[in-house]
Amino acid sequence: MHTHFGARFRALHWCTDQIMNDALAQMELTASQGRILGYIAHQSQPPCPKDIEEHFHLSHPSVSGTLSRMEKKGFIRFGEDDRDRRCKRIHMLEKGRECCERMSRRIAQIEMQVVADFTPEEQALFSQLLDRAIGNLGAESCKSFHKEETQC
Repeated sequence: MHTHFGARFRALHWCTDQIMNDALAQMELTASQGRILGYIAHQSQPPCPKDIEEHFHLSHPSVSGTLSRMEKKGFIRFGEDDRDRRCKRIHMLEKGRECCERMSRRIAQIEMQVVADFTPEEQALFSQLLDRAIGNLGAESCKSFHKEETQC
């Protein structure tokens, strides 16, 4: 008998997305704003909008609108780039840092909830099996997506 996993993958994804969307709504963020905020938080230097466009494969208008709304809400601010006047660097404000910390804590809670009744050995095995399944797909985009989802 062949087991189909697609519906269960979607259900797990949907459940975790709903929990995170509820948490983000309480922080005045959308899911896409939360992902971008996490990206900004993990950069060694403040990124430019072009960096976000390339990283998330988004159009300039989408990124511009998202960042504008995040700026109005007090999560980020734009600053000049000393080397390139065409680039506006995106700086995280205190509200953004606090939000990112809250998101990190909530992500950790969700992940613990997913494996709540797993033994430590089962948790390790689950992690290994997920990594193998992602690796089996062999797509570079899957590998970079997987790496990013483990961050804030």
